[in-house]
Amino acid sequence: MWDEPYLETCCRSTLHRLLLCEDAGRPSGLRDQPCLERLERMGLCALRSDGRFAITDAGLGRHRQEIGPTD
Repeated sequence: MWDEPYLETCCRSTLHRLLLCEDAGRPSGLRDQPCLERLERMGLCALRSDGRFAITDAGLGRHRQEIGPTD
């Protein structure tokens, strides 16, 4: 049974962009800021001390589940 919170299309796209950013992280203040904040609340990304968002292990797992392989 599916018990994960639903990810809107915009949030799935943001999750994929986080993956593509790799170690650089995704900066704050972009148009997808609301999605980044939502993903952070869900534990799928984290706001680093440098003000950039990075995908978490949980985010990598969710990406594999909903979008595709991460490697």
